[in-house]
Amino acid sequence: MLPAFSSRFRLFKKYYSNRYENIIITNYLNCSTNTSIDKDEEVYFKKHSTEWWNKMGDMKPLHSMNKVRVPFIRNGLINTGLVQKDNFNNATPLKDLFILDVGCGGGILSEAMARLGANVTGIDDTKDLIEIATSHAALKSDLNNLQYIKGTIADHAQQSSNKYDAVVLSEVIEHIKEKDKFLEACVNCIKPGGSIFITTISKTNISWAGAIVFAEQFKLIPSGTHQWDKFILTHHLQRLLEDYNCRTCLIHGLAYNPLMNSWHWTKNTMINYALHAVKDV
Repeated sequence: MLPAFSSRFRLFKKYYSNRYENIIITNYLNCSTNTSIDKDEEVYFKKHSTEWWNKMGDMKPLHSMNKVRVPFIRNGLINTGLVQKDNFNNATPLKDLFILDVGCGGGILSEAMARLGANVTGIDDTKDLIEIATSHAALKSDLNNLQYIKGTIADHAQQSSNKYDAVVLSEVIEHIKEKDKFLEACVNCIKPGGSIFITTISKTNISWAGAIVFAEQFKLIPSGTHQWDKFILTHHLQRLLEDYNCRTCLIHGLAYNPLMNSWHWTKNTMINYALHAVKDV
């Protein structure tokens, strides 16, 4: 385990667990080349780029996901001791931390993390999305701790080794074919003792039925959003992370209620799930 991780976690659980909803902290486990998005995926996201900040449009599920994934990231950084105790209940608990949002798209999650005080860099290889993210952030005078880069994680990793306290891959890795090289580049950007946060879709028969057939048939997402062969099982993702010296601390299932446009945590990881891992010191 990370030095002092257990004691910090117990301290957090004793004094602060009731103050943070949306995440079941007690389920933490013991923390013992072409890496960009595929070209056909890039064409897809470019096509839907104008919808990015329409909260009732194609990206509606991503907007509502912020209500669970932002606390997931915040609490994970608290649990690993990267957030000072005095900042737990501040409006900007992530102040002075550096976070890389890989595959940031139009900046839905990047902006939310920046509002918690983090110095956020959003990176995406689709020019249209970076332009949308940059333009939207420019409308907010209080987001001077947010920047965007057009490029690949492979290129960025070459100049950003051990730079970030956390790297976030939210709804990204299921669009990547060469996941091993992609994850290697992402982990290379993390400081020792830093975190990687991932939300994605498991490769199961249920996920094919739910995340593709049902979701597209009922127009919860645009047709062609997902390809089942790019989904990844939880234990496969864990193994890949272990190859790059990252130990999984938490895996939790996610479920979407289309009628309420809301996400909630569940023990079932057969479709959507979230994972938090820590890079070895």
